[in-house]
Amino acid sequence: MLELRNVAKMVAGDYHIYPTDLAFERGTLNVLLGPTLAGKTSLMRLMAGLDRPTSGSVFFDGADVTGVRVQERNVAMVYQQFINYPALTVYENIASPLRIAGKDSASIDKAVRQAAELLKLTPYLDRTPLNLSGGQQQRTALARALVKNASLVLMDEPLANLDYKLREELREELPKIFAQSGAVFVYATTEPSEALLLGGNTATLSEGRVTQFGKTIDVYRRPADLVTAKTFADPPLNFIDVIKSGAVFRHQDVDSLPVPSHLSEIPDGAMTVAFHPHHLGLTRQTEDAAPLRAVTQISEITGSESFVHLDYNGARWIMLAAGIHEIDPDTQVDLFLDTRHLMAFGSDGRAIAVNAVA
Repeated sequence: MLELRNVAKMVAGDYHIYPTDLAFERGTLNVLLGPTLAGKTSLMRLMAGLDRPTSGSVFFDGADVTGVRVQERNVAMVYQQFINYPALTVYENIASPLRIAGKDSASIDKAVRQAAELLKLTPYLDRTPLNLSGGQQQRTALARALVKNASLVLMDEPLANLDYKLREELREELPKIFAQSGAVFVYATTEPSEALLLGGNTATLSEGRVTQFGKTIDVYRRPADLVTAKTFADPPLNFIDVIKSGAVFRHQDVDSLPVPSHLSEIPDGAMTVAFHPHHLGLTRQTEDAAPLRAVTQISEITGSESFVHLDYNGARWIMLAAGIHEIDPDTQVDLFLDTRHLMAFGSDGRAIAVNAVA
């Protein structure tokens, strides 16, 4: 188990990582999710021993490793910017940690070829990195980390440079590898969709703070605060300030939304309600959908989906709709909001209640 106990990192008097408590079990995949500069890489460097915390301690399997150098730990790291030995073949790059560990030739060959097969590198084993594409070089770095059989594997956006098809394949395979290895895996990403695809556990980060940690699907469905909900939303989360008055949410006294059953017991008063873009649609999909009217700002068509930017009484929303919807700017459109998915947050940003339906 990897444990961070009140770990913090300060630089020139400013917190890069605020005091943090986390515990990652062996054989688990743990995602660090947050935007650029949220603190993901800084936190990983503390876990690896590349940096020493300003305060707090790092434990691995019950032993305090806070002052232990990274060279003396059984750690493997893969970065978005791949690092390989340019003079060695792909085979020797993958085999290098096993040779350092003194493994026999047969074991090395078996491990290298298994990793190469998984990462679609078998045809390139005799090439050097300079004769590979960027994606192939990244896969070589990833294979080297996998064969090392490390107790702690840290991956900092390792699939960012790969093509879409290979990313999808590896996202499916990696959790299986993680579960079988018995290592602690920590995977950093800026993409909420990637965290959901990988599963496991997720820690959401914002400006050096871990805002929530738990099972990935639970953090997504039940964010503890508005910051976490926004972090775990792509396209961006839609939200609006309202006043709950009995059975309705009122907004600027010009419109109202019905209060869904899972929020009916919360006290009346001012709050923020939020929902994801795919819970807003052009057609009524459920009896719980509330009719609304908004004004379009711009439509973005991706092929199979359309992102429609909207103005709802001054609130800027995004609707994610299946299919092609080319709607002219400044057009009034009738919408339907599935209120079963509404989340409510108080003036302090903490969750009052979250959606009852996944």
